[in-house]
Amino acid sequence: MTTTGAEPGLPDLDLSRAVWKKNNYSGGNGSCVEVADLGEQLAVRDSKDKAGPKLVFARAAWLAFLEDVRVANSLAAPRARA
Repeated sequence: MTTTGAEPGLPDLDLSRAVWKKNNYSGGNGSCVEVADLGEQLAVRDSKDKAGPKLVFARAAWLAFLEDVRVANSLAAPRARA
């Protein structure tokens, strides 16, 4: 983040007071992302590079992405043999 809180390419988006959260299941291997709830949007950043670039998604797009991940994980999960 810049010292002013303004993000390059996002002229009106100030992430200086964003509250970043990491999933409880992320473990300690450093392969994590953090998400900040901005109301109608969500910002995502690499937990290892807090000052690096952030991706911003519309809330509906982020929720659709999470649902697709849940579905893909459920399809990939090993099934018990009957």
